[in-house]
Amino acid sequence: MESPVRFEIDYLQYLDADGALSNPDLPEFARNREQLVGLYKEMLKVRCFDAKAVALQRTGKLGTYASCLGHEAAHIGIGSGLQADDVLAPSYREYGAQFMRGVKPREVLLYWGGDERGNDFSGPAHDFAWCVPIGTQCLHAAGSALAFKLRNEPRVALACVGDGGSSKTDTYAAINAAGAYTLPFVLCIINNQWAISVPRSAQTGAKTLAQKGLAGGLECLQVDGNDIIAVKAAVEHAAKRARHGHGGTVLELITYRLADHTTADDARRYRDDEQVKAAWKREPLLRLKNYLIAQSWWSEQDEAAWVIESNAWADAEVDAYLATAVQPVASMFDYLYAEMPHDVAEQRAQALAAEKH
Repeated sequence: MESPVRFEIDYLQYLDADGALSNPDLPEFARNREQLVGLYKEMLKVRCFDAKAVALQRTGKLGTYASCLGHEAAHIGIGSGLQADDVLAPSYREYGAQFMRGVKPREVLLYWGGDERGNDFSGPAHDFAWCVPIGTQCLHAAGSALAFKLRNEPRVALACVGDGGSSKTDTYAAINAAGAYTLPFVLCIINNQWAISVPRSAQTGAKTLAQKGLAGGLECLQVDGNDIIAVKAAVEHAAKRARHGHGGTVLELITYRLADHTTADDARRYRDDEQVKAAWKREPLLRLKNYLIAQSWWSEQDEAAWVIESNAWADAEVDAYLATAVQPVASMFDYLYAEMPHDVAEQRAQALAAEKH
């Protein structure tokens, strides 16, 4: 029997779980002390922010919040691998990528605090807002990529989706469009092993999530998502080939969700403690820290000093969020329509009257 085509999925890793080199052919940025230490510092800042945000929610000062604990390498790698004029279409926890693109932590907090002004964030105005509906951001990115191609602009659209979201029809449609039209599109499937309470093993029969791009004709690569060097290198390569007209890429970034799905979840109900303990031994900050210390590029003293500075930075952002004045009740109605319908005007009047009492 003839085989018209055969496929393989490659796996990219530079640092193993212990922080030792598994691939000595490092990209140029990873040979630069300043750049690699800078990436580590950004990851540590995100972790400090994340802890502050969870604490705010637990004390009633923030709404439901989606933690990014354990995703720092994936998110910082994505954010650092894009150019300013590229488009990022995140889901709802890629804060590290957004911080790298100029979004302020106070704006993340505003959003999760129920204030839509958080979605009018700093950074590139062409980036998309947080997307809670699962998978729809992939179509937004594919549409942007099509616009770039039609305008002959050397720009890239990158979407982030979870392992569960990779099974949605929106994701498949975006992959198909990207392949059919050779679009400058990058899809990062952030495989953190859990779609809320559904494990990776129950989500799909595919042996990898990267291979979901094969049917669409996209380049596919599985990446150690806890290895910042591998993530950044993979994103930069995918963006470069897309920018030069060679089409889209699907990257599966393998990581682990160390926290609950959101603060409304209790992962202890469905997840074994031993599995989580094992994941902590593979987490992204520890492995890069071990590597940097082995290179004499970082020390425990550096760590302690940077944690103090990062916490001060996060505290300042928290204070700015808490000091933001609440919007008036009328704002719920005033920005819905150019010309307010009669029934909405009546609701507005009722709300204002109730507010006075």
